[in-house]
Amino acid sequence: MAEPIRRIAFLGLGIMGAPMARNVAAAGFEVTVWNRTRAKAEELGLPVADSPAGAAAAADATITMVVDSPQVEEVLFGENGAAEGMAGGHLAIDMSTIAPTAARAIGERLGERGVAFLDAPVTGSRPRAEGGTLTIMAGGEQGDFDRARPVLEAMGELVLRVGPQGHGQMAKLINNTLGAVNAAALAEGLVLAGTYGLDTDALLQVIAAGSGASMMADLKARPMLDRDLDPLFKLEHMLKDVRHCLAEAHALGVELPVAERAERLYAEAAERGLGERDFAAVIEVLDGDAPVS
Repeated sequence: MAEPIRRIAFLGLGIMGAPMARNVAAAGFEVTVWNRTRAKAEELGLPVADSPAGAAAAADATITMVVDSPQVEEVLFGENGAAEGMAGGHLAIDMSTIAPTAARAIGERLGERGVAFLDAPVTGSRPRAEGGTLTIMAGGEQGDFDRARPVLEAMGELVLRVGPQGHGQMAKLINNTLGAVNAAALAEGLVLAGTYGLDTDALLQVIAAGSGASMMADLKARPMLDRDLDPLFKLEHMLKDVRHCLAEAHALGVELPVAERAERLYAEAAERGLGERDFAAVIEVLDGDAPVS
């Protein structure tokens, strides 16, 4: 039986990664961090490695939390990549959101080195990362998941194994695509209400009590109305996830016409310079003068 995980290398300290790393450390694990921008890592007050390889060499498990598969591959397999510091029995956990096909390929490369791998993306924006209440969906072997569970539970409220490698990513992409579609529909309704002159405060009460109720309405209706677009989850990241979902669906021969429409809306928002804003900024496209085809 593999030894329990005590030492963690945490690689990637962005909007989500930084609070996640803090929570892992607060749970009593020995955490060494690395970030492309070293100053960002030093802000956490945790030991900072000079390279991903150095961080992994001092750990039993390595967590990556970066933007997409090219960044995961660079951190793991690039110059001084984390894989260089992983001995047999090491557990790599990628908590980024990437394509399921990429996750499986990464798992195969690590497996050739005797390194176990979980794809364990998260859902929940910055406040839930800070509160340690994320939902985490993992793909991989049951034994590897059981070993990782105490670490994952330091970051998440609901921690599930959803299947073999790649399945965590697929579950995440479907969930985020549903969220993107929901947010776009919410924005559409709010634009219509405003154009009609409807009392939007009253409308939000009706939605909350009616069949239009949703977590997305609870989270994003008020920011959309107030144009409070400070990024809790960037629009460009939502667009990336929808595109990954569409690519996986097309490879399976499944058409997603509603998701395709949402992709066009978010792409238009990104083209208008809103990619770094919260994905609630999709309302700016729907409320603009130029229609989206």
